Amino acid sequence: MASNKTVAVVDYGMGNLRSVSQAVQHVAQGSGFDVVVTSRPEDVMNAERVVLPGQGAIADCMRELAESGLLPAVLHAAAHKPLFGVCVGMQMLLTHSAEGQPGDGGAGTAGLNLIPGEVLKFDLAGRMQPDGSRYKVPQMGWNQVYQSASGHPVWAGVPDGAYFYFVHSFYARPSDARHTAGEADYGGRFTAAVARDNIFATQFHPEKSADHGLALYRNFLHWKP
Repeated sequence: MASNKTVAVVDYGMGNLRSVSQAVQHVAQGSGFDVVVTSRPEDVMNAERVVLPGQGAIADCMRELAESGLLPAVLHAAAHKPLFGVCVGMQMLLTHSAEGQPGDGGAGTAGLNLIPGEVLKFDLAGRMQPDGSRYKVPQMGWNQVYQSASGHPVWAGVPDGAYFYFVHSFYARPSDARHTAGEADYGGRFTAAVARDNIFATQFHPEKSADHGLALYRNFLHWKP
């Protein structure tokens, strides 16, 4: 059984677990936290903090989270303890995604509805970047993130406009602008980080974003929402 000073990285079969867990373990050294990658609901329930990674198609992620038996534990964590969502792990927090499976008639995928809003696909066909190149979807690479004016403790010590690493074709649009914790620009401004109560999540990959990404995970360990 996990101790109270545990950070649980949720393993439901769809996350970039090795990179995420190594990054969190790195910043946890000397902090008193143990980092566990776990597929056991009881470990998630007993952990003090939870990281929810995700990659691939959101429909697959939602299905695997439900079939793994981890969904109730993740919902409990989202209601009671600090939770950090990463990439598709962020998109899953919203109400609905336009991304679905072939043959679903465009119905898309229902999310967890923990942060009201939609996940939309970049519509950049034929658009040109300032340097004259075409916008490519998915966006892959480094992009600046501009923090919300209200600030957030997880941004502590991270410069506004710092670069983070993105790989995504879809982006979040929260219904309430107050839930946008950071924005980036790719053919227009989009939400790059969301926050609500004890939840913080990023579209980009902190574990692939060098020192600034590690700073976010370090701040998450000490965040007291």
